[in-house]
Amino acid sequence: MRRVAVTGIGCISALGHDAPSTWQAMREGRAGIGPISNIATDLLNVKIAAEVRGFDPSAHFDPKRLVLLDRVSQFALVAAREAIAQSGLDFRAEDRGERTACIIGTGIGGENTHDETAKRFYADRKSNVHPLTIVRLMANAPACHVTMEFGLTGPSFAVVSACASANHAMAQAFEMVRSGRVDYAVTGGSEACITVTCVKAWEAVRVTADDTCRPFCRQRRGMVLGEGAGIFVLEDWEHAHARGATILAEFAGAGMSADAADIVLPSMDGAAKALSRALADARMGAGEVGYINAHGTGTPANDPTETAAIRKVFGAHADALAVSSTKSMHGHALGAAGAIELVAAIGALREGVIPPTTNFLDPDPACDLDYVPNTAREREVHAVLSNSFAFGGLNAVVALRKA
Repeated sequence: MRRVAVTGIGCISALGHDAPSTWQAMREGRAGIGPISNIATDLLNVKIAAEVRGFDPSAHFDPKRLVLLDRVSQFALVAAREAIAQSGLDFRAEDRGERTACIIGTGIGGENTHDETAKRFYADRKSNVHPLTIVRLMANAPACHVTMEFGLTGPSFAVVSACASANHAMAQAFEMVRSGRVDYAVTGGSEACITVTCVKAWEAVRVTADDTCRPFCRQRRGMVLGEGAGIFVLEDWEHAHARGATILAEFAGAGMSADAADIVLPSMDGAAKALSRALADARMGAGEVGYINAHGTGTPANDPTETAAIRKVFGAHADALAVSSTKSMHGHALGAAGAIELVAAIGALREGVIPPTTNFLDPDPACDLDYVPNTAREREVHAVLSNSFAFGGLNAVVALRKA
């Protein structure tokens, strides 16, 4: 089994159009949540989201390319370009593309295309739809477009597991590199889900807040939808070291589980199994972990369940952990959530700064860990976990060590 290095990070989110600006906003506790501006809100009860604001697709893609790309694929490509540029790898040289996997998660796929097509057909009563509708909305489109732009001819596919999609995708990519099946992987998650129909659907579940996202706080009222992408380059550690690459972190392990219980209610036991399996896979002692980037949705059900799972796995060490939810700033980007949150986890390892849980007012007695409320904290950490727990009872936790 080989060690796996992270050598590239790319991100676009409500906090910034690249990874450094996203991380800087996390450090500063800046809000990416605000009034929805990209879609009409007259039919919506919830009128806030964490949108990627000021994004001009024409600045990144020529018209012939853009016609093929739903917003979800645009985000994936922008983040992939940044990650691959940072890695310094040319995948078209030395047949590297043949030894590279591309695995990108999304919870919904081309939702903007789906929404626009439904409006055209049902509201506008048009009898035909755009001939590229299928290739724009399919869930594997982000991964496919990344492979085509960079010549990645190894294993490539999408992972769709709701809010755990990105972590599941990165776990699969990590395993491929660790086992030697491939030498490199481009992986992460992308989501562009802020449409009228999608927001209405989440309203119907009655888990969305209309003020802001307050994870682990007694006054929390639910999640806030977000969007964006996080893409990473994973690489065999020895190869990265030999070529003089900057190793940003070690991707050390992953743990996964299924609750096999309820389609929406989270399970403490299921979450705890994923946490325990991530530690075991990384050969990491519970006492090594200094920070957990929590799933932390701000819903009444998730936050106490996640707290209980952390306490079950970490025992007395749970009180020494820093636990925060950056969803309080960048919203819940569904299938991209784990990827955007990995930016926070790697930032904590590299800079010794724990990003805060913002919007925090009063603690909930059922949520009794150190959630780093409102203000970032300087603290050196050597190992971190990042949690994703999805509808359907699908859980994925990734483990990283300081490089």
